[in-house]
Amino acid sequence: MGNMQHVGGINKGHIVMYALSTCVWCKRVKKYLTDLGVEYYYVDVDLKGEEERSIHKAELVKWNPSCSFPTLVINNEKCVVGFDEERIRSALGV
Repeated sequence: MGNMQHVGGINKGHIVMYALSTCVWCKRVKKYLTDLGVEYYYVDVDLKGEEERSIHKAELVKWNPSCSFPTLVINNEKCVVGFDEERIRSALGV
């Protein structure tokens, strides 16, 4: 899974977010998850070195073939692409 950042909170499953450091929508999803108080992991793919970036992109493409950001993966079962509050809440059961 590579080196990811961890944000503590309530465990609502294993939440992984693929993001870009410069992406406004990615920042909104991070803030939204933090505001919901849920635990999650994220990686700003653009800040990683070439080798690690390719590992993260390979994981991302499994869930989101268009490789767009942000992409949230919940429990290796569900995927939410973009900043969609309703879909995020539904996927997390909050």
